[in-house]
Amino acid sequence: MTVTDTYQRPIISLRISITNRCNVNCFYCHHDGILPQKYEMTPDEIHRIAQVARDIGVQKIRLSGGEPLIRDDIVEIVSKISSIGFKDVSITTNGTFLDKYADSLVEAGLNRVNVSLDTLKPEIYRFITKKDYLQKAKQGIIHASESGLYPVKVNMVVMKGLNHDEIWDMFNFCQENGAVLQLIELLKTENCPDNGFIDDYHYKMDDLEEELVNRADKVKTRKFMQDRKKYFVDGGEIEVVKPMDNTQFCKNCTRIRITPEGKLKPCLLRNDNLVDFIEPMRQGKSNEELKKLFLKAIENREPYYDKCS
Repeated sequence: MTVTDTYQRPIISLRISITNRCNVNCFYCHHDGILPQKYEMTPDEIHRIAQVARDIGVQKIRLSGGEPLIRDDIVEIVSKISSIGFKDVSITTNGTFLDKYADSLVEAGLNRVNVSLDTLKPEIYRFITKKDYLQKAKQGIIHASESGLYPVKVNMVVMKGLNHDEIWDMFNFCQENGAVLQLIELLKTENCPDNGFIDDYHYKMDDLEEELVNRADKVKTRKFMQDRKKYFVDGGEIEVVKPMDNTQFCKNCTRIRITPEGKLKPCLLRNDNLVDFIEPMRQGKSNEELKKLFLKAIENREPYYDKCS
């Protein structure tokens, strides 16, 4: 039976950040400081977290980071989680290790993958990430699609004057390689480097969405994904992810999170209501006691933007 919060939102998804280490340094990414590898949660600890989550009705697990594939035990982690019997197990990655791991991850039980890739131009990729891994990322996407992961989604943060003119090139790349393109509009949060960052790079996608409506063969609204729109164009798919500063995002939120430090995070945009999970688990608390910590975190959930109605 699925647990709901006090606003009647079902908790069906758990995102576990298994590391905050990363092999790229995207200039728009907010880093809270690198947790030393020796303090990261072990595969058995991640497995137990997933077990307790399943006991309260969570149906989907997503692994993220940092860069989750930077962990050399990633296949073991996925295998342990998938053995529990979730409806869906997925990963968000920058794709640079996918060529190496895609087949093994599929065999371990991974269902799908989201790959962060903002550009197809080497010089722009280097500017954004401070690395020369574009070809590795592209090959990772291609291999992921060939390996049977489905869907493979490419997350493109659209930035004015930097990559906004590449949207249709990226769509063609995705279409050619069996991937879905997700266009992400920059969000201004307290974690942004400064207000000038948003002024410089924010690209409002209203005109683009109007073009998509005119070009699309079909438009689908994803109710439990913040009412975002999916456009079917020329046999391919484009999904538009609007900023989270709206009541629809909160109204349809069905996700809770685990930080790399092992704390339950009830809200993406808040850090003042975390519930420690890893220490009680390491102290030998039973699954029933740990389940109460999940329920406490769920009780702490409230809409960041206005009230759900």
